[in-house]
Amino acid sequence: MTEFGGTKSRGDEGRAGGRARAGGDVDVHGLRAALVAAVGGEVDFGVTARALMTMDASNYRRVPLGVVAPRDADDVAAVLSVCREQGVPVVARGGGTSIAGQATGTGVVLDFTRHMNRLVSLDPEARTAVVQPGLVLDRLQEAAAPHGLRFGPDPSTHSRCTLGGMIGNNSCGAHSVAWGTTADSVRQLSVLDGRGEARRPGRDWAGAPDGLRPLVERELARLRTGFPDLPRRISGYALDALLPERGADVARFFCGSEGTLGVLTEAVVRLVEAPRARALAVLAYADESAAAEAAPGLLQPGPLTVEGMAADLVPPGTAGLPRGGAWLFVETGGETTAEARANAEAIVRAADSAASLVDSLVVTDPAAQRALWRVREDASGTATRMPGGGGPSRSSGAESGGEAWPGWEDCAVPPARLGAYLRDFRGLLRAHDLRGTPYGHFGDGCIHVRIDFDLLTGPGIARFRRFSEELAELVVAHGGSLSGEHGDGQARAELLPKMYGPEMVGLFEQVKAVWDPDDLLNPGMLVHPAPLDSNLRFAVLPRGRPPVPVVFGYPEDGGDFSAAVRRCVGVAKCRTTEVSPASGAVMCPSFRATGEEEHSTRGRARLLHEMLAGEVVTDGWRSPEVRDALDLCLSCKGCRSDCPVGVDMATYKAEFLHHHYAGRRRPAAHYAMGRLPVWLRLIARTRTARVVNFLASVGPLARAAKRLGGIAEERELPRLASVPFSRWYLRWLRERVEEEKATQGEMIEGEAIEGEVIEGDPLGGRSLDPEELADAIAEAGWEQEDGEDGEDGEDGEDDEDDEDDEDDEDDDGYESPEMVLLWTDTFTEYLSPSVGQAALRVLEAAGLHVIVPPTLRMRRKPSWLKRMEAGEEVSLTQWKLTRALFSMRQGRVCCGLTYISTGQLDHARAVLRRTLDMLEMFLDPIPARILAEDPDLAPKPSPIPIPIPIVVLEPSCAATLRTDLPELLPDDPRAARLAASVVTFAEALDRYAPNWTPPVLDRPVVGQTHCHQHAVLGDAPDRRLRAAAGLTGDLSGGCCGLAGNFGFEKGHYDVSVACAEDQLLPAVRAAADDAVLMADGFSCRTQLEQLAGRRGLHMAEVLAEGLAERARGGADRPEA
Repeated sequence: MTEFGGTKSRGDEGRAGGRARAGGDVDVHGLRAALVAAVGGEVDFGVTARALMTMDASNYRRVPLGVVAPRDADDVAAVLSVCREQGVPVVARGGGTSIAGQATGTGVVLDFTRHMNRLVSLDPEARTAVVQPGLVLDRLQEAAAPHGLRFGPDPSTHSRCTLGGMIGNNSCGAHSVAWGTTADSVRQLSVLDGRGEARRPGRDWAGAPDGLRPLVERELARLRTGFPDLPRRISGYALDALLPERGADVARFFCGSEGTLGVLTEAVVRLVEAPRARALAVLAYADESAAAEAAPGLLQPGPLTVEGMAADLVPPGTAGLPRGGAWLFVETGGETTAEARANAEAIVRAADSAASLVDSLVVTDPAAQRALWRVREDASGTATRMPGGGGPSRSSGAESGGEAWPGWEDCAVPPARLGAYLRDFRGLLRAHDLRGTPYGHFGDGCIHVRIDFDLLTGPGIARFRRFSEELAELVVAHGGSLSGEHGDGQARAELLPKMYGPEMVGLFEQVKAVWDPDDLLNPGMLVHPAPLDSNLRFAVLPRGRPPVPVVFGYPEDGGDFSAAVRRCVGVAKCRTTEVSPASGAVMCPSFRATGEEEHSTRGRARLLHEMLAGEVVTDGWRSPEVRDALDLCLSCKGCRSDCPVGVDMATYKAEFLHHHYAGRRRPAAHYAMGRLPVWLRLIARTRTARVVNFLASVGPLARAAKRLGGIAEERELPRLASVPFSRWYLRWLRERVEEEKATQGEMIEGEAIEGEVIEGDPLGGRSLDPEELADAIAEAGWEQEDGEDGEDGEDGEDDEDDEDDEDDEDDDGYESPEMVLLWTDTFTEYLSPSVGQAALRVLEAAGLHVIVPPTLRMRRKPSWLKRMEAGEEVSLTQWKLTRALFSMRQGRVCCGLTYISTGQLDHARAVLRRTLDMLEMFLDPIPARILAEDPDLAPKPSPIPIPIPIVVLEPSCAATLRTDLPELLPDDPRAARLAASVVTFAEALDRYAPNWTPPVLDRPVVGQTHCHQHAVLGDAPDRRLRAAAGLTGDLSGGCCGLAGNFGFEKGHYDVSVACAEDQLLPAVRAAADDAVLMADGFSCRTQLEQLAGRRGLHMAEVLAEGLAERARGGADRPEA
């Protein structure tokens, strides 16, 4: 019995207990030993390896006995020999992105992505390439591109799907209207059949096993009439390719056989000439039916793509699309950009003549085209989260919507009938009270759709079956194919008799017996299929009782951790091995560093799924396998934005670590770095930073400290600031007050606080005079704004500054606030105070009134504060001063980031509650009587009162406050208020000082957008600010690899460096000598300093140095 556990899914076979597919006993230990002895590649029967292979991108789940990563064809032959002797099935697997269940199995899984992933050769003259089955499509495209060539088919998963999987499924992609399916691009194959015999299928019966030709020649009449004539017919075996008039092409026939006839070990594929230039015509229509009816009329000019999608799949805020309810993406080519544009404009004219066109756009800029294509490529994931509900499926009682699933992902009909089919399809959805959003290859009549099936309950699964049976009949009635791209697998094979009839399906079974007489290869697919409603992946998850108790709120998943884990549908965008710097993408740095499925977002989600299931991973939250997989997760949150379904593995990791170490001793690094704010504050209060820095420079002492703290020996310990930012700030503030008094005299009519002593700067233990503090607060902008003559505005008359303020509004109609609060995070306070100093100077130079949360404690509360807390009336001045003295409770504001990243969530919640208590005067709505006395204090219209923007300099802290805070304290309304008030440094200038002109530096920049900024905060204001400052060029994507505590922890150094080498360090090395090295995150700057020997600058530091340069008359420039 486990901590979680669900129910066994109907039809499951080959479980961990060693049951083979036929029900006989399998000696698992003997099987493993035999494979280890016979195979040169890795053999892994461990919990992690098996859990990772239980699912692909389909609705199905089957648990293998073990996984083998063959090194060559001899290894494959050895596996087949051993498994045949022991009656164990074999499944070949590539990228694991199959949508019908073909890449799952109950015996031994062959993982070709680890070793058999090479491009063997490429012949530009012959326009052919020899590839191994594990080669990722994008790697072939990159090798062919310099020769002006490419592989024709390009599924949306091109960055991680493999050539072997594409051949097994006969994959297509967006360009199939121009270059056909994979079968059209295959010349010759090298395969091993079910008996382990090597064959080289090709034309004229080449490579055919004995018995295949006589079988076909007896059924020529049936084969000539039994297959629908349409461009996307993938279902069943392509026996018509063996007709004599079609060249008896055994290689073409083999494509789409889903690993049931043989195991591919090598392929010769055809390459096509790539157009030198491309243009994209985006055609807008009222709905997808109108777009579908228009698509066939656009084929005659010979476009490269005719792709369709509806508005439901477009994320909110997506720019660049013409107005409409659905779009066709029609790509054209040419020798020049002008020719490609002319061809695209011809497409627009042809579409306009049909009278159903709503709007159009022609795009020739490559970056803009890529951005639009990304919207289409992410549709399979986007479609999984239905609009109108982000929570659990309807079976949990939540609003209809939220989750949607494959199952009828790729039906195809003749293109001329697509519009009528879509109308009938919509009618069938309504009849079953289901929802789905079609998109896909409209020019080929192939439609992708994910439907909000309830796959968690018995009635929901029964409806899934009824709908599937009726839809199959509808597709056949329109002359279509059950599969137009992804194959039949388990999802549709049961329904093939509806399409082909029992006689043709019987012929399929005979063909299977010729190639694989022992039914060894991928049994249950295509022939003798498992029921379409068995082996469902969710059947093993806990249900019928309250959700698993968790700490985070998971608001987008109805508070259900199981629903959060279900977000991963297996599209595997996290397995992308090469990320363009221009894309800014981050996910998944640990996978790109190791290449291991275990270290991808999908792999970790699979392990969490199996943890909840309790069958393969049997020890729940205590699982060492899940812990080890999460160990190399950098908590970069890249998956939160880059994953099409918004998996947030950083949150899942924190949740897991919280439960895993509950009541147990944690790793030393959790105490050393997870509680970093405590240690740094202690050092600052005792004024021992210089001593600590000296001790850290002594080799033996530093090594001992690192061993005790669980810190990697290769790491240098960061130097602590001898003067923390808050201490510098108080000195700076006192000096400023004295300067103002000397030049302007007393400007404040503050109210004295008799008999009270405010203990300021507990880091040093000294006291401040109350009047001095009141003056300082007033000078920081708390009192009514004075005119230039020093007179205040208490009489309510508007002065010139007030009139200017009325004109100082941003685009949203918000006036510039009277003040902003500069959040002093732990890193800025104790490790990098220069960033805070620079930010303060820039914000003030921009005309903003900045207050800083001093660390203050009151020995006794003043009587007027007691009256206020008791609900009695106080003056406006006293109320403002109360707000200023918000930090009178002992402690510092803190976002709790280090506690969250190490899974110390109880500590994090306590820290965040204390922070909310300290900021409460800023977050609570302003009392009505105070508003009556001073209406200008009223917040502008907003669903959440935001009296004062809080400027956070450290991106990771800002992201934590925006996302983790409200999810950790969902029942505290102050958490939502604080989250909504957080702005980044660039956002503050962009939003509240829109008319300010930054110093113009005219310098190129190099560096990296912080991963949390990319994932949570966005960088549009930063881009605008850099452009205004004359900082040219883009920052790279990816993750720096340090990631807070991650890169410092023992055992992480190599991965940390590999992450930095992915994008950041190469960009720095290639940068111009005068480039400004920018990195807003403390971790990023530390990584650069330790690995590149250069210190990065925060944007605030760059602008502050620019202001200083401007003040000096341009004598100096900011140092890179």
